[in-house]
Amino acid sequence: MSISTILKGMAMGMAEAIPGVSGGTIAFITGIYARLLEAIGGILGPRVLGALRKEGIAAAWKAADGGFILQLGIGMVVGLGIAVFSITELLELYPPVVWAFFFGLIIASAVYIGKQITQWSFAAIALLIFGTAFAFWLTTINPMAGSTSPVLVFLAGMIAISALILPGISGSFILLLLGMYTPVFTAVRNMAGGDTGALLTVAIFAFGCLAGLAVFSRVITYTFKTFPNQTMALLTGFMLGSLRTLWPWQNVLSTRIDSSGEEVPLLQKPVLPASYEGDSTFLVGVILAFLAGLAIVYVMDRFAPPVEEEVEVLEEV
Repeated sequence: MSISTILKGMAMGMAEAIPGVSGGTIAFITGIYARLLEAIGGILGPRVLGALRKEGIAAAWKAADGGFILQLGIGMVVGLGIAVFSITELLELYPPVVWAFFFGLIIASAVYIGKQITQWSFAAIALLIFGTAFAFWLTTINPMAGSTSPVLVFLAGMIAISALILPGISGSFILLLLGMYTPVFTAVRNMAGGDTGALLTVAIFAFGCLAGLAVFSRVITYTFKTFPNQTMALLTGFMLGSLRTLWPWQNVLSTRIDSSGEEVPLLQKPVLPASYEGDSTFLVGVILAFLAGLAIVYVMDRFAPPVEEEVEVLEEV
């Protein structure tokens, strides 16, 4: 068992629980991005089924990189639990400090990915600008009304799961924009009580996630293999554009009712510390948390494999 893989999964799980932070970003800067894409593509592709038919379960498990996926999955579940019971609590007590940490983390991650681009062509620059503008636009639009329509739930699963393999785009934030955050999480909560309708909603959402993984993993694998510089430029743009949601000082413009029945912020406006309407700006804590976010990525950069090795792995898929 790899403790390192479990810890990376925990970091991804914690990130996925927070609207505005992407688990894909964590996968990239921890050096498991290519392996994750390859494993997803293998599980949902013909390679695993072929190995199962010809050589049995053990061969299929190896072809799917089952040990890696299992350990990563365990870590993500633990990370989600930690996020629910700790980070969400910290967000209520010290929101500017928590957001400052992630702000520093994403800035450093964008720099980390951007510096791996070996050639800045016109296409790479255009995709960087497009990615930044698109992600920024996502943070400004009004959320849609939610629905438990099977078609919409399936599509929400397909779109939201893309955050697992797209650094800079948060799956939980996408669910908020689609108006599906509360319906999906309410269904998950009600499923434990034996609600068959909730079970059906969760099942449809899960199938949507599987379909999304099958499509997006192949698209990203192909673009990394064929257009590595342009792909990294686009991902860098996604991360830069998402920074608006992570600015430490945000004034609440509107609220929503979450799956627990509590009123939480929905739309927020970034402001300077002097205009912040919260209890305290936590200025010293914000600065320290921001520097901690930068430092973590710097340390990961020192030990993570070069992106060139990530691309080489993808070329073998």
